Amino acid sequence: MNEKDIITLIKTQFASAKLEWVEAPSGDNYLVVPSEALRDVVKYIKETEALYFDYLVNLSAFDATEHIEVTYHFYSYTHRHKLVLKVKAVRLNGEVPTITDLYGTANFQEREVFDLLGVRFASHPNLARILLPPDFKGHPLLKDYQEEAQYNGIETTRASLL
Repeated sequence: MNEKDIITLIKTQFASAKLEWVEAPSGDNYLVVPSEALRDVVKYIKETEALYFDYLVNLSAFDATEHIEVTYHFYSYTHRHKLVLKVKAVRLNGEVPTITDLYGTANFQEREVFDLLGVRFASHPNLARILLPPDFKGHPLLKDYQEEAQYNGIETTRASLL
């Protein structure tokens, strides 16, 4: 099944959802899914025999200034095809449904996105910081993040090595 067939199948199944197919000039095409439809779409692509996306390759996010873009890369070992989904979350304290019950590897990846960008994953079993200490303030990958001068009495400013 080619990319066009995959998208047609998904868009037909979720005709009432506002799914948006984006053909990027780089060839890295993706499907934008509204947050409220994410779990249904992910469950569908995992459980539908013709698609069977059995592997979550990567879950990442970035600060697009006006929103946080959460990106999911899926792969089907059975059919040897891939799919990229994107969800736009509110920039500060945005929320996206968890997919940890569908893909166990999403657990740590969702925690990383929460830790560094502040996106909350609704119903996540243990949404806690994974890279930074629990008492760390803020989310350092936000474009407007301001590092504090000290952390627990330790200076955070450094002399430039350049």
